[in-house]
Amino acid sequence: MFSLFSLISLIMIPVICSQDWQVQYSSMMKCALKGSTIHLSGSYKHPNYLTVTERFWIVNPIKDKESVNLLKHPDYSGRVQYSPDKEQTFVLKLSNVTHEDEGMYCLRIVAKEDKYLFFPGIDLKVTELRVEIPEEVVEGESSVLFCKTTCNLSDKTNFTWYKNSKSLSESIDSNQLLLQSVSSDDSGNYSCAVRDQKHLLSPAVTLSVRYPPKSVSVSISPSGVIVEGDSVTLSCSSDSNPPALNFSWFKENQSSAVGSGQSFIISSFNSSHSGCYYCEAQNKHGSQRSASVSVTSAERGQTAVLYAAAGIGAALICICIIIVVIKTISRKTGDAGGKSSISKQAKNISTAVTDQTSAKPPKTADPNDLVYASITHSRPREQQRAGDEDEVQYATVQHHRNTRNTTAEAGCQYGNTASAGSNTEKAEDSDVIYSSIKYA
Repeated sequence: MFSLFSLISLIMIPVICSQDWQVQYSSMMKCALKGSTIHLSGSYKHPNYLTVTERFWIVNPIKDKESVNLLKHPDYSGRVQYSPDKEQTFVLKLSNVTHEDEGMYCLRIVAKEDKYLFFPGIDLKVTELRVEIPEEVVEGESSVLFCKTTCNLSDKTNFTWYKNSKSLSESIDSNQLLLQSVSSDDSGNYSCAVRDQKHLLSPAVTLSVRYPPKSVSVSISPSGVIVEGDSVTLSCSSDSNPPALNFSWFKENQSSAVGSGQSFIISSFNSSHSGCYYCEAQNKHGSQRSASVSVTSAERGQTAVLYAAAGIGAALICICIIIVVIKTISRKTGDAGGKSSISKQAKNISTAVTDQTSAKPPKTADPNDLVYASITHSRPREQQRAGDEDEVQYATVQHHRNTRNTTAEAGCQYGNTASAGSNTEKAEDSDVIYSSIKYA
């Protein structure tokens, strides 16, 4: 900082020319964070006969060399402000502090009579925060992280800790972070900051928790049906830190290992290889075995039968679906055709009855004369459903005729008759014949 010669020379400079001079700095040493803003202050009293014309701050004064006012120093341009007050306290405000700003800062007072330098001044140190962690942190143990500086900021400095850029509990304000019973969840990037200057974080440091293998599992390739003669590969995976390097393979009911390495390959599988297999993963912190997996094979003939059965089953399902669709369509079409046929037959019957009636010779209308006819209505056999009963309907036809012919034409047809020898009163009654209409 200074040569020994310069230091001795400065001490020889008459700092106080009168017993009336009183000078006091806020502190003789100042520790500041890189990038922060600091305040250096010095208060003074001078003899009454002196007239002060100028006062300013300088850095690293040298004998026989005029000190430069920091306001005019090129390295401090735009970063220096002075704040005088009535009690003759002169404050230096220095922003965006860098490591190049380290040095001795002194108050310089110029009077009409002389110039005065108050040495030693304030020794400024610039530091950065850094996080220190143990070389190795093992799961289940306790660990302490430190937020360190190269100089003492202040006894009252409070710190804030961050994990993966997220602030931890505000109750933690020490420069030490204690992690009790560490787990793999504590792994991450840690940084720290002074509470009132949170924008000046330390560089993040990665904490890597070491732990034995966990979540060990086995996978089989190929994953489908294994046929004798095929190549089968068993793979072992685990979660561990550091990664597991030692893998052993075991077959149940066998005391010794059947293989080693992260993959176990059976080049030509046969029935003797069938069984339950498991693997064991190991690193320097411990080991863990996987659950057992069953590995069996099917003979080539059995495999062909399985594929054939599957094909036949699929074909049968398709056929059933087609039959259902065809029946559904046929039923809808048949219902529509039956309704049309019935309508046509009804029209034909109506026409036949009309023709028969008109074919007879005209007779004098008699409201008391009735003639009954039997009408048979047939429909296609395919429309008749199983279980249908004969449907019987009765029809009445009224025929008007002369009363003179009542006796002669009073005869009944189709098995229902009225006797010709009945008395006149009976002959004059209405003749009734019930006819059945049958749907064949």
